[in-house]
Amino acid sequence: MRPQSITSRLTLFFSTASTIVLLVVGTLVGTLLESHFEEQDLMELNGKLELVRHTLTKVQTPSDLATVPQSLADALIGHPDLSVAVLGPDRRVLFTSPSARFATHLLEQPPLGEPSVNAKLVMWKQGGETYRGISAEAVTEIAGQPPAIIALAINIEHHRAFMNAFRNNLWLAIAAGIVLTVVLGWVAARRGLVPVREMANVAKGISVSHLGERLSPETVPPELADLAIAFNEMLARLEDSFRRLSDFSSDLAHELRTPISNLMTQTQVAVSRERPADEYREVLYSNLEEYERLARMIADMLFLAKADNGLIIPSSETVDLPTEVRELFGYYEAFAEEQGVSLALVGEGAVRGDRLMLRRALSNLLSNAIRHTPRHAAVKVVIRSDKEPGRIRLTFENPGESIPPEHLPRLFDRFYRVDSSRQKASDSAGLGLAITKSIVEAHRGTIQAFSADGVTRFEITFPVTDQSEI
Repeated sequence: MRPQSITSRLTLFFSTASTIVLLVVGTLVGTLLESHFEEQDLMELNGKLELVRHTLTKVQTPSDLATVPQSLADALIGHPDLSVAVLGPDRRVLFTSPSARFATHLLEQPPLGEPSVNAKLVMWKQGGETYRGISAEAVTEIAGQPPAIIALAINIEHHRAFMNAFRNNLWLAIAAGIVLTVVLGWVAARRGLVPVREMANVAKGISVSHLGERLSPETVPPELADLAIAFNEMLARLEDSFRRLSDFSSDLAHELRTPISNLMTQTQVAVSRERPADEYREVLYSNLEEYERLARMIADMLFLAKADNGLIIPSSETVDLPTEVRELFGYYEAFAEEQGVSLALVGEGAVRGDRLMLRRALSNLLSNAIRHTPRHAAVKVVIRSDKEPGRIRLTFENPGESIPPEHLPRLFDRFYRVDSSRQKASDSAGLGLAITKSIVEAHRGTIQAFSADGVTRFEITFPVTDQSEI
């Protein structure tokens, strides 16, 4: 199922949040307005309650009760929505306003309490209309008589009609607000994603011939700056990988062309006329050397291909580095004497790994050092503990012509040569250092090259024996 678009998600989130806010605000406004009307009604009823209580405080004798109805009628004139009933101390109706309507429980004995305490507001429906009312006791000045009971009610039908109309309009406004937030949310999401679409347009324009295109992090919103930077870094890696692949393809074609050309030339010369068997044998021996060179190159390329895909799995055994280096010294002794180079070893140490693979890596570095060391100089191999705890450092150092700094980062590239005009059959076609790096990294090590002041140094660091499990 296709994922939902970012615009739809943002619109949904924004609309949902806005809807919740509008519903909460609408409910709160309606509740507050209803509470306001209730407080107004209670204040009005309490005001009239105090007026009736004040009138009853003037009653000092039973005969004064006869004047109460007229006094209350005069005091309550002009309040058609107000209903008042007073039960005298003898619980007979002392006064009732015209068209008065009360809930039965309002005329019952209210809870005893101080007359000054405001009564509790109650609401009921009667005759199709809604009322709010209170009841309370009122003390007269008649000695030995129980207090009178006062019941007051107010018709709030006009309040109810207003609240119904208000709520209808409020919910219509909220519904319109929800629809509006959906539309505005969609517009805002579309406009907010404009930088993303611009980035997509830039990405569409990137091709093999335009890998140098980059996004400008300064022109995108802060939220997309990290994405732009990561995208630029990805393009830089792709550009570098494509450049290396292009160089590798060109170098590979160049390296293969030489032996194939030699084979073709020698074979053409051999078949151009009848020759003695010895001459044919010499041509075959010469061709065999070229085939061996091609076979070594193909084997090296297969090894590097496995390394690139993490298929090199070295065995785990203890490798004594001084022993391996001394054996290599013996192997290259004749070559070193021919070059007029002496070999020196300093230090002790051991690592865990594949002995044959490690010997191959050390052999590549040693042969490379001997080859580029001037006569009557020495190649020095140093084994010592690294500055980083738990690691050991192996250094191959030789005097000679310094390598320019711009070439050092690419020494471990395949087929890379500092001097492209110099080619030798013995240098593994420029794959020796690349293979060495792959072997070192397969053993969780690192390798670096340094060259300055007429000294070139290759440094390898490995985990030591007791802290490495390969």
